[in-house]
Amino acid sequence: MTAPCVLLVDDQKDIVRLLHSTLQTLGHELDIVDAPSGEEALLESARRKVDLLVADYLLPGISGVELMRKVKARNTELKVIFITGMTDRKARDEMLNAGAVAMFDKPIPLADFLDAVERSLGLVRTIFPPETGRESDEHRQTLSELLGGFRQKVKADAVFLISDRGRVLARAGDLYDSSMEVSMLSALMAIYSAGLKVSRYIRQERLENYHVFRGGDHDLILIPVDTSHALLLAGRDLAKADSIIQTVEGMLFVRGDVENVLQSLGVAPAVMVTESTLSEAGEPGVFIPPFIMDEPEPEVDVDALFASAGKKSKVKDVDAYWDEAIEKTGNLPINPDVISYEEARKLGLTPDKGATIPTKTTGALKKK
Repeated sequence: MTAPCVLLVDDQKDIVRLLHSTLQTLGHELDIVDAPSGEEALLESARRKVDLLVADYLLPGISGVELMRKVKARNTELKVIFITGMTDRKARDEMLNAGAVAMFDKPIPLADFLDAVERSLGLVRTIFPPETGRESDEHRQTLSELLGGFRQKVKADAVFLISDRGRVLARAGDLYDSSMEVSMLSALMAIYSAGLKVSRYIRQERLENYHVFRGGDHDLILIPVDTSHALLLAGRDLAKADSIIQTVEGMLFVRGDVENVLQSLGVAPAVMVTESTLSEAGEPGVFIPPFIMDEPEPEVDVDALFASAGKKSKVKDVDAYWDEAIEKTGNLPINPDVISYEEARKLGLTPDKGATIPTKTTGALKKK
């Protein structure tokens, strides 16, 4: 079986070199070809079958989208990733509508780029691998069917079941633009983890926190399932004022079914404090996320500290300690721009004997 061919096209040599060397770190066998222009890329595509085209959107001469269409005329299975320095929404929609699997702004987020390469070529995912070993194919299919049915019911674009490490256990549908999926899920799970801490601080009996993002490509709604999993819903107009409550209630209903499947896999549910553990954890029924328990702050014995300081400085008690400190530093001028008269005398800056000495309440002379 021949290695997949990746054609890199950009007139900036540094970017091509960076992407080329980055692809080599994946560990997959790839045939990587570089081209500085669209015209040379066309010649390369005539010599070999290109599986993935990675091209700058704005190339000198033929544009990235035109190049894509010409290469795809020879190979309908071609996958395309665009790189651009433009943030214009119209240009972004043009690239997606043309069939790009991903697009990245410069500077390129390399983890997301490598993940997009693996997804588009159908390679074993090493950058963002799926969870393994915790659920059978049968249970994974059950979860996917469960999420798929809910997605259709609420007319969402995608539903994800995510682990606390930001990996996807099951999914239904796709985001409008999955280019930054790795970074986005990582950021969302950081919010999820912070939410667990807040739940502990306010002593929630059950996880009841929701995180809502409205607008953009999708409305996003994130809710915790337990201390290790969360549900993410993505779609248009899901967070409108007249529908958000109904959407969240639907997610809570599905959450119960997801919990049942996870428990059948032997995944431990959220820890609940019972009367038997009351003396160690607090009041019964209080939810405590197990992996965010903070270490208790050590108690500080102030008297012991001063006693230790006294031994080193020969101070017998606290009052004597402060009296000694004040005696040493109390005569220092507060204003850094002045010096004491005694310091001025030592420097030879004082008037001769018999001369009139300027009197100031501070007893200090102005520095020159």
